[in-house]
Formats: sequence, C-alpha cells, structure tokens
Amino acid sequence: MKSLKTSLPVLFGAIAGAIVALIISSGSTTKTVTDDIVSASGSSVPTALTKTSGSTINAIYQKDSPGVVDIDVISVTKAGSSDGGFFQTPSETSEDEGAGVVLNTNGDIITDEHVIADATSVTVHFQDGYSAKAKVLGSDAGSDVGVIKVNAPASELHPIAFANSTEAQVGDQVVAIGSPFGLPETTTAGIVSAVGRSITAPNGYTISGAIQTDAAINPGNSGGPLLDASGDVLGLNDQIQTSSGSSAGVGFATPGNTDLQVADTIIAGKTVEHPYVGVCLVDSTSGGGGAEIAASTESTDCSSSGSVVAGSPAAKAGLKAGDVITKIDNRQISDSDAFIAVVGTYEPGQTVTMTVHPANSTATKQIKVTLGNRPKSAPTAG
Repeated sequence: MKSLKTSLPVLFGAIAGAIVALIISSGSTTKTVTDDIVSASGSSVPTALTKTSGSTINAIYQKDSPGVVDIDVISVTKAGSSDGGFFQTPSETSEDEGAGVVLNTNGDIITDEHVIADATSVTVHFQDGYSAKAKVLGSDAGSDVGVIKVNAPASELHPIAFANSTEAQVGDQVVAIGSPFGLPETTTAGIVSAVGRSITAPNGYTISGAIQTDAAINPGNSGGPLLDASGDVLGLNDQIQTSSGSSAGVGFATPGNTDLQVADTIIAGKTVEHPYVGVCLVDSTSGGGGAEIAASTESTDCSSSGSVVAGSPAAKAGLKAGDVITKIDNRQISDSDAFIAVVGTYEPGQTVTMTVHPANSTATKQIKVTLGNRPKSAPTAG
C-alpha cells in the first residue's frame, strides 16, 4: 500500500494494493463464517509511551491487567428474503471476541465500536475469572468507540487512567494487552512507529491522530489498551495493516484523548457529533502544499457522490473541485491529513474561514463555511 489517505466527514480516500486493513476483533460463527477483513485502511496499535524510561513490562502488566477485560459478543442477523421474496436467507449467529478497559468503579467499560456492533449479547470476563453480562450504553462508529456497562462488585473494577495521547512520540515504548486469537491477558511490547496517522472508521469517515506501532496486535486485540511507560492508556488497539491477516508490525490505535471524550459523552447520555464539510480531498502537489478538492476521477471513493457532496456545507459555500485549501481561520493546512485534524477541533454549527486558491488560478479568496453535523456514514459507503 502506498498511502493511508482516507476519507472524512469532510473527505474520502481510496486504498489500492494487496495489503488490507484488518479490524482486529476475532470472530467465529455458529452458522455462517464471516470475514473481518475490510478494504478500508487502519490498524489498532498500542499508543506510545510518553517517557524514555518507566516501569518494566511486567510491572505495567501487574498494575493494569486487572483493568483489562475480555469481551465475548454474540450477534444475530435476521432472516431475510431475496429474489422478490421467493427465497429466504437464513439468520446468522456470529460470535466475536475483543478487549476493553475499565473506566470507573460504576462499571463503565470502553472498547472499540466494531467489537460490539450489532451485539445481541455481551459478556465480560475479568482477570480473576469473574464474568458478568453487559449492556451497550452507546457507540460512535465515526471514532470507533463504544461503551458497555456491567453490574459487578467494586472489587472487580480496576480503572486504568488515560494519558495525553498528543504527547506520544516516535520511538516511545508501548505495551499492549488484549485477547488475540482468544488468548486473554496477552501482553506485547514495541515502540511508537509514527504519530498523526489517519485511519478509516467503520462508517467510512476518517479518524485522525492515530498512533502507529510495531507491537504485535492481532484479531482479538481490538478495544484493548495501548499503554505508556507509566501504565496509562494512550489509545485503544483498533486495526492492523497486513497482507497475511496476522500482525506484520504495522498497527494503529485510536487516539486516547478522542476515545475518552467520546466515552464521556456516551456515559452522559448525549449524542456524539462530528463536524462535517463534505468534500473529497487529495494532497496538493503545488509548492505551497494544502488540501485540494479532488476531481472525481482521482479517487474511486469520490466518484459516486462527487468531490463536493451535493447539499453539503462545502457545496453551500461554493467550494469546487480543484480548489486548494491552505488555511482554516489562521491555521495552516499543509495536506489533507492536516485539514482533517483541524476541522475536527471545531463543533458542528461553527463557521470557519477557509483560504482557498481556486483551480488554475494564482488568486486567493476567503470562503466562509458553516460546518454541518456529518451523516452516520460516509456518502460513498455502500
């Protein structure tokens, strides 16, 4: 794969090549085998340690493993009809496994959205063998974060603190704990390979600020923590980049700051909202950099909805294919990843001023865009 460019509430991106992103929940089915491999990019990776020295791996494991849970999920797809209703497709029952992190002594547990998506039954297993049924409090496919709740004794609930994920630096050590291939409490270690990556969320939008790692994570690690040298959570294991289906040393974790913010919103009973522009972007090849609104032919993901989504905030503001966006308010936009990250710092309903170089022009103009609340799935999805 040459690029991890992806889409966003504001953009979409195509991925080519034999390497695929594997959502790392493990799965088995009782009736029909399902496939967890998706064509979007991404990988769950342990977040980096923000210090060059810290606890030993064993000390981190001893401290944090009681706060990491194994999650078993059963989901059932309903029977349906095909060929005008003459033939019935059977219902399918699937079983999946992932991991989660205890957030508090109230029984709230954070995990990846794709671990608990469409769940009809969720069971949480603690390190000491105690098990409890859980209910899904809510989830957000756009950030791949979900929260479940268990009614468990306080003695079983060992919350793990979250670190500031923006402090992760290349070369920092990281530790991952999860349930790869159905093996709970598996602990691996590595370093932060890169920061500020963009990966694709389950609903087709872009998650910015992801952390890349070489720590071994595999199907079943999803939702488990990526820990720093102090044993604090820097992010949740989410996806791996692989050509074999197993760890190739390229994984990604969602950023812990975003994970915690989304979880707090869900626990408070509020709706998670994301700002939306509605454009398909590529990195500008001009000397000044910037994010360029793509022509529909430049990305297969743009072709179905167009590079500027009809009726979107971008369309209403007059943005067009070929426009190069170099600033949002007074913040420099170097490429499409920067565009995604900056837009993500605003709220739906806010108005921003974009500095734009129109296609085939040396002129510069200011365009005001009132950000929308993005749809549940990217316009190109499906």
